[in-house]
Amino acid sequence: MASIKWRDRIRYWFDNTMSKGTPALVGWLGLASAVLIVSVATLAVVIAPGDAADNGHWPGVVWRSLLRTLDPGTMGDDTGSAPYLGLMLAATFGGLLIVSAFIGVLTTGLEAKLTELRKGRSRIVESGHTVILGWSDQVFTVLSELAEANQGRRRTTVAILADCDKVEMEDAIRARVGDTGRIRVVCRHGNPLKVADLELVSPSTARSIVVLAPPMPDPDTYVIKVLLSLNTRSWDEPRPHVVAAVQDSANLPAARLAGGPAAQVIDADDIAIRLIVQSHRQSGLSQVCTDLLDFKGHEFYMRPEPSLVGATYGEALLAYELGIPVGLRREGESMLNPPMDTVIAPGDEMIVLAEDDLLIKLAADRPPVVEEAIGTARPHPSAPSRTLMLGWNHRAPKIIRLLDEFVEAGSELTVAGLCADPRPQLTGLRNLRIGFVHGDDTSRAFLDSLDVGSYQHVVVLSDEAFDPRLADARTLVTLLHLRDMEEGLGDPYSIVSEINDDADREVAQVTKADDFVVSDKLISLMLTQLSENRHLHEVFFDLLDPAGSEIYLKPAEDYLAPGVEANFATVIEAARRRGQTAIGYRLWNAFHEPPTYGIVLNPDKAAPLTLSPDDRVIVIAED
Repeated sequence: MASIKWRDRIRYWFDNTMSKGTPALVGWLGLASAVLIVSVATLAVVIAPGDAADNGHWPGVVWRSLLRTLDPGTMGDDTGSAPYLGLMLAATFGGLLIVSAFIGVLTTGLEAKLTELRKGRSRIVESGHTVILGWSDQVFTVLSELAEANQGRRRTTVAILADCDKVEMEDAIRARVGDTGRIRVVCRHGNPLKVADLELVSPSTARSIVVLAPPMPDPDTYVIKVLLSLNTRSWDEPRPHVVAAVQDSANLPAARLAGGPAAQVIDADDIAIRLIVQSHRQSGLSQVCTDLLDFKGHEFYMRPEPSLVGATYGEALLAYELGIPVGLRREGESMLNPPMDTVIAPGDEMIVLAEDDLLIKLAADRPPVVEEAIGTARPHPSAPSRTLMLGWNHRAPKIIRLLDEFVEAGSELTVAGLCADPRPQLTGLRNLRIGFVHGDDTSRAFLDSLDVGSYQHVVVLSDEAFDPRLADARTLVTLLHLRDMEEGLGDPYSIVSEINDDADREVAQVTKADDFVVSDKLISLMLTQLSENRHLHEVFFDLLDPAGSEIYLKPAEDYLAPGVEANFATVIEAARRRGQTAIGYRLWNAFHEPPTYGIVLNPDKAAPLTLSPDDRVIVIAED
């Protein structure tokens, strides 16, 4: 083995120093400059002492050498002997080399730093911000809603960590979201499954963390792994709350276990199924739920109201000038539409539907109630119904089983599509009789053969056998056929349709279906709501749970005499007498007109209001 010489050691040390990058190179150039300047000044004192004396001796020559090193033009004014001028010329040439190298090093270092910043690998220093882990089309909905939610607040930050290029993420946000208002969006490139990468977005100081599943074959596995990564790290107090969604109900227990007590995991499948079934029962419900979930209209807020302590819930319904109470939060539990004689206790929070929390205020004077305009509720006996289900996907069996709990005995449901006969897996149903017809539901001839006019309800599901975009295209074709058939039959049935992409819903409005259920958008809206207030989980779950109070669209004539001018305070009072909470109405003549589709939530209680028999009153009730 060859011995290591001292020159090898020096070269190794020098190489290691140079490999440290721009700071080391700048240091070596500075050292070279100092050696050059000191050497020239010393030689000038030794070789040309007279010229050195004329220029301030050694200190003065050092200064002049420094100037010539940094600025070659300074040499033009030099006078003196040939040795002195030769030394100044040497300082100038050396300075040219050193300054050129210095500029090159700075340029290279600056470019490297900019490249590093574009990679999004620097740690953010924020507190009270929202963290989004993962990247999918849901990001754009979440950012849009957060921008709406924070319009009245000071500038806030949203940090996104995803295994995507930082510049591409920023470009996509600018193209899809545009102006983000008062929120500042910071993108970082990293893998949310790695604890070291998580630190890039400062999760410990965040207000909330939203976990989004990227488009992949098994998104729930990714969500569970991210929740595990978050749950196994050490946290400062108070710990931010985490919200996530799983696509498969079977993965919900594992995801909740992985997330721990600080995480709220929602079941995307279950929510979509419940909304499809509920919309099947009453047209317009999906639009009401969308309005309640997004931040562009009216939302639920929780606030203490000491001045209402001792009053009953029924008395509080007309207590607000802008806002409608829908329930109480007591000892950590939410109660929607509690009994009207429930007394508001100290420590209770009112759950209020309002356009903005800053607009919620108590009324100085309660609006008048027009007694003579209060309608008389007529009985609406339930009867067996006939439902046609077009298309098939993994949600269909759960939809059918949940529908079986709501319909009257003797009801019928016919499945029609390109799937295999599903009846063998649908055993144990109590109220539904299942039929099956195999065929292409985009074919007009096939739809004509089904005698669609004999059904009261039509459910169009997105077929998972096709790509989501192609499935939406097929759904649009089916809806167009149904609309054309409906016009000839005289509007005999309601239509509930499942859409994958919210952009396709805008196109589908021409079909005038009664309800469109866009699962991904609904989940994005709910995740955003929960990131702002985790206690809303109980409220939304109760609204979609058939065991508690739900949203209903009731005939307006049950609350307000048709054609009689009154106000919405009268509608609230009429609903109160039935143990219900009225939150708005839907106008029949604007049923298919965007963007509200006839939905009016939290209207002015004192403004004149006249409803027709075809209009609907939106209430929260137990049945």
